[in-house]
Amino acid sequence: MPRKTLAIRTVIFSMVSSLFLAAIKFLTGIFGNSYALIADGIESVVDVFSSILVLIGLNYAERPADENHPYGHGKAEPLITFLVVVFLVISAATIAWQAINNIQTPHELPKPFTLIVLGVIIIWKEISFQIVIKRSKKLKSTALKAEAWHHRSDAITSVAAFIGISIALFGGKGFEVADDYAALLAVVFILYNCYKIFRPALREVMDEDVYEDLTQKIREISVQVNGILDTEKCFIRKAGMKYHVDLHAIVDGKISVKEGHHISHELKDHLRREIPELGHVLIHVEPFVEK
Repeated sequence: MPRKTLAIRTVIFSMVSSLFLAAIKFLTGIFGNSYALIADGIESVVDVFSSILVLIGLNYAERPADENHPYGHGKAEPLITFLVVVFLVISAATIAWQAINNIQTPHELPKPFTLIVLGVIIIWKEISFQIVIKRSKKLKSTALKAEAWHHRSDAITSVAAFIGISIALFGGKGFEVADDYAALLAVVFILYNCYKIFRPALREVMDEDVYEDLTQKIREISVQVNGILDTEKCFIRKAGMKYHVDLHAIVDGKISVKEGHHISHELKDHLRREIPELGHVLIHVEPFVEK
């Protein structure tokens, strides 16, 4: 299956899942007297909108290179990830504001059946996280990683709600606010996950070279090409699901410019065959002369 198709199917899976769970959470929270569940539902609604942004970003990021974008449009993906983080922060602030209001307002205890619903939700969201994070690693996509952490964030929020409702039910009258404090605890986890999503995307935008394993792989594959004696500098930057490489390759200093040019093209083609996630590959030929 093409990488773009797999990525889009993954986002659609997340979107449908979040929409379905949001409806369940809102209904259960309203009829079960649980603001923690309603807060959970708010996060799921935000997840739907952020999934739409990720979908748009993935489609745009996979556009081919053109005259104004010789390296393609991959940088759109981390930029979309930043917007996703903004959405999460807004949802966290909304949940915190409403939870604080509820703590100051007397209300009924949550209903016991809300725990059953939460248990099912927690299991499903963790399964969803594992599916999406596995695909994000396979496709090397920061946007999909953000999508995966939405599921984990949702699962954590649900765990907090489960604990809060359990304390409220066990403690009885006077412990109604445990449900609301659980929502505040969930906010802390959401903000922490925002950082975990934001940092890799920022690293990508800033062109940080933190790809030691890929660098080593490129060096090992390069010397398999006839005429390549060794490699020197190797700079890697990520854009979307592609890695752009600047590589200094060492060849015999006595060969002609034409031969060196031919070898560099052989190396470029070989690297892109062996490592499909490579995008633009620039080979700089360095001469080796015995002293």
